[in-house]
Amino acid sequence: MSRPLDDPRLARGMAAQMDLRRSKLAEGARPIGWKVGFGAPAGLAKLKIAAPIVGFLLDRNVVASGGTVAISGFAMPVAEPEIAVEIGTDLPGGGDEAAAAAAIAALGPAIELADFSPLDDPEPILSGNIFHRHVIFGPRSARKHGDTTGLVSTVLRDGTAVPAPADVTANTGDLVRIVRHVADTLAALGETLRTGDVIIAGSITPPLMLTMEDRVLTHRLAPIGEVTVRLS
Repeated sequence: MSRPLDDPRLARGMAAQMDLRRSKLAEGARPIGWKVGFGAPAGLAKLKIAAPIVGFLLDRNVVASGGTVAISGFAMPVAEPEIAVEIGTDLPGGGDEAAAAAAIAALGPAIELADFSPLDDPEPILSGNIFHRHVIFGPRSARKHGDTTGLVSTVLRDGTAVPAPADVTANTGDLVRIVRHVADTLAALGETLRTGDVIIAGSITPPLMLTMEDRVLTHRLAPIGEVTVRLS
């Protein structure tokens, strides 16, 4: 994870993604954080990568919890119940896991909505910001060093529970390592993980392929709270 852009596919894809991000910021968007994707074992194998890939989050893509998103225009709508990791202090790249752990201020539930495409080349996936469309945040609670002890994820799809692992990081990997990896990736691009940034750390369950019949998705991260999005 200390040399995240040695793979030329990742280097080219991240360079294009940063150009896209700069253009959005020039249009008036405000940066709020970052996301990781393809961090589950199946995703790593699919893209032939050693660590998750990194994308960006902007304020204009945030939907309030309980809000409605029209997915009829998505080619392949996907929802991912995730943990949002709030950063409490600037974290330069090149640090150790202790520094990354100390930078984590709070955790909470989130849902990401993406417009998926069955690509297996990380360069175009990164260029398009890893299919990201919207993010919905729930409440956050202080969790020293990103400790997930006692957290239980429950995902409800139109009121019906979706199977979720007992360990909320089983599918994503350790949150501290994710934070360190994001910091190292940003440093390689001349960026810094900043105080107040939020990282959505990857899907707790396998990604949920949505249909036009889906109406409400809820992610409850007990005992912290829950987040809900309505679909149309």
